Amino acid sequence: MISETLLLTIVLAPLFAAILAGLGGRVIGRVGSHSVTIAGVALSFALSAYVLKQLLVDGAAAYDGSVYTWLVSDGIRMEVGFLVDHLTALMMVVVTFVSLCVHVYTIGYMHDDPGYQRFFSYISLFTFSMLMLVMSNNFLQLFFGWEAVGVVSYLLIGFWYTRPTAIFANLKAFLVNRVGDFGFVLGIAAIVYYTNSLDYSTVFGARDLIAADTMQLFPGVEWQAITVVCICLFIGAMGKSAQVPLHVWLPDSMEGPTPISALIHAATMVTAGIFMVARMSPLFELSETALNMVLFIGATTAFFMGLLGIVNNDIKRVIAYSTLSQLGYMTVGLGASAYGGAIFHLMTHAFFKALLFLAAGSVIIGMHHEQDMRKMGGLKKYMPITYWTALIGSVALIAVPGTSGFFSKDILIEAVHESHLLMAPYAYWSVLLGVFVTAFYSFRLVFMTFHGEERFHADEHHKPHESPWVVTLPLILLAIPSLVIGWITVEHVLFGGYFGNAIYVLPAHDVLGHVKEEFHGPARFVLHAFTGAPVYLAAAGVLGAWYLYLKRPELPAQIAARVSWLYKVLSNKFYVDEAYQAVFARGSRGIGTALWRVGDVALIDGGMVNGSARVVGWLSGLLRHMQSGYLYHYAFAMIIGLSALLAWYVLR
Repeated sequence: MISETLLLTIVLAPLFAAILAGLGGRVIGRVGSHSVTIAGVALSFALSAYVLKQLLVDGAAAYDGSVYTWLVSDGIRMEVGFLVDHLTALMMVVVTFVSLCVHVYTIGYMHDDPGYQRFFSYISLFTFSMLMLVMSNNFLQLFFGWEAVGVVSYLLIGFWYTRPTAIFANLKAFLVNRVGDFGFVLGIAAIVYYTNSLDYSTVFGARDLIAADTMQLFPGVEWQAITVVCICLFIGAMGKSAQVPLHVWLPDSMEGPTPISALIHAATMVTAGIFMVARMSPLFELSETALNMVLFIGATTAFFMGLLGIVNNDIKRVIAYSTLSQLGYMTVGLGASAYGGAIFHLMTHAFFKALLFLAAGSVIIGMHHEQDMRKMGGLKKYMPITYWTALIGSVALIAVPGTSGFFSKDILIEAVHESHLLMAPYAYWSVLLGVFVTAFYSFRLVFMTFHGEERFHADEHHKPHESPWVVTLPLILLAIPSLVIGWITVEHVLFGGYFGNAIYVLPAHDVLGHVKEEFHGPARFVLHAFTGAPVYLAAAGVLGAWYLYLKRPELPAQIAARVSWLYKVLSNKFYVDEAYQAVFARGSRGIGTALWRVGDVALIDGGMVNGSARVVGWLSGLLRHMQSGYLYHYAFAMIIGLSALLAWYVLR
């Protein structure tokens, strides 16, 4: 049986460690700060693995209970509570394992940074926030974790707060996520309106009541209430998981230190939206309109964001666009009702994408903080451990048969192919073509960074070098599951009923059930891959990158000159950022300026404050002429006044 004390320990260990490192960092020092935070996260990981073992091996029942009641208002209970089932346990293990690797890696990466203790406090606090999110059993706690990871990511993205680019990036991330969170709050408010509850089990039990009702968003147009609820919730997921058009914050967030790129933007925060939609599957299954929207947004993100990785030269930003694209794949899985497939890809992606980010950080250390791939090349002989681990992450990313990414990605593609939703054909071709794009930009990065001629200029004391063991050890620990976790888990997690009641799928939407009919074990699935298109598209992408960046390195510049319009569109990220700057940023500043000039300057200052002062001054000027100081003036005024009074009396 899973105990409440055990779950509280998992959640609170990183929080207490964050408080110690943050408030007592000067007392316990750098070693004390990283020791206490690593110990806290390691304890959470060990206990999370124990919880997973209890559920899988010991057959323990899922835990669903309240820990603390904060407020009861009009029958609505606002509580802190945990729901720990197979879905939650999987997320807990992934979050804590990746966080533990990032904590160890940070010792080497942030070694010379003056904000060392503060950084460890932030990443430990982030782990606490993410655990609160995934372990919640009610929408209030879900929203607390949702906002907490947003606040901590704001602090981490702008960690180097003396850099204007970092401040711009964290402000951008904060504002874009507020757009998504506004929709998320509306969705939660609608749920409370229809069910009078924040508890998951109560809301899911009343889903048919929501589905039976309608609402008018516009006069004369009826919408299914369940559709409105799901779309609002998904808008929140679009912001947190960086889906088009709320994707613009994630590439800029690379201004933060590399460890947070692995922690936040590969394995944890950006996957919160994917987890949330999977958790809300009992609601989403009742609205095909919402599922079609999820399919369309995910497919658009998967293909078009991948294209941007082809033209970018910043090693971290290439991986960031890859993250956007892979999040699109997960979102497509959600839209196709392959929730288990999306979570499975979330898990495998967490390992190999965190590996790629940390490998990029190792390259940056070895290159003395150079991030432009055009100034690299030939690093394989200088950084062998970084090279081989980065290569493992890359082959997993492009879904080479047998790697972890292969099992999760190919099953998602097959699942979308089985879907009968309206947007399914568009989604299928998007994710299929995305396979070629992924392979091309991934090995473009590998070839430009580690192969070819050396394009850096360094003396004997500044040559590239392999990173210390605190950096390379996490790379090795992440490379192992990137290779083998798919073999071990695919059959049980996806086709063995692992998720149980945690995920709900209507029989008409059970695309993974159709894929299961063709699945006859991991080895047979690997062999079956060679009869399909994805493996050959991936091979074509790798060969294309090899030809253009190793065999004929002069060709990319010639192609870019030949199709300069397309290159310009991709280099400017489809001009989405420019459009947002022109419409929303300048527009809001323009509205603010107009309100300031009309409301503040003209009305308040000019009319009410200065205007009243001018009126008083004018009246004072008139009255001043009546106070001349001559006695005959006052006598004359008295005579005039008495005469006027006498005349009024006579006339009356």
